[in-house]
Amino acid sequence: MNKPVIIVGNGGHAAVITEILIEQNRSILGFTAPEKQKNEFGLIYLGTDENIESYDPKEIEIVNCVGSINIPEKRRDIFHCYKSKGYSFVTVKHPSAIISSSVELGEGVHVMAGAIIQTGSIVNENTILNTAVSIDHHCHIAEHCHLAPRVTLSGNVRVGKVSHIGVGSTVIQNIQIGSYVMIGAGSLIIRNVRDCHRAYGVPAKEVK
Repeated sequence: MNKPVIIVGNGGHAAVITEILIEQNRSILGFTAPEKQKNEFGLIYLGTDENIESYDPKEIEIVNCVGSINIPEKRRDIFHCYKSKGYSFVTVKHPSAIISSSVELGEGVHVMAGAIIQTGSIVNENTILNTAVSIDHHCHIAEHCHLAPRVTLSGNVRVGKVSHIGVGSTVIQNIQIGSYVMIGAGSLIIRNVRDCHRAYGVPAKEVK
């Protein structure tokens, strides 16, 4: 039986996730945010994130809807903070997503509308696969990543933790992208990208 959920965040990604949860008839207790805000679905403002701790971790689940474009570590830190206190995170899958039966999805992964994940791929915890992302066979995406809309990974690509791949980027087969990497929108990645670097352009060039 599904537990009631609390949504962390109130931005654009939270709106999309909220709509999916409503369509799936999930019970939503409300949302948290740094200050009181209106919610377009009429959800109740529950206060700041700290108020989550007034709920028994055995009785609720959390949906981490904090984005990762500007401060990717924030999304990671929320996940680690509440996991350490015994809370669980909801894995959200849009009904139009196509996911091979051999794919492994970690806790708290969000798979958005039109995404495709092919055979043998692994997507680790707290990662966002945004609208129309295409992941081919045997890719491995580490925890706390964000693949923006229409990103394409060819087969056997590796993406390190807390990395962001920008809108419409393409990664050819067998490429390794390091941890804490930022790939600019529309980039073509034909070479490996080292940890803590940025890459952008067609073909992409790596910068510190």
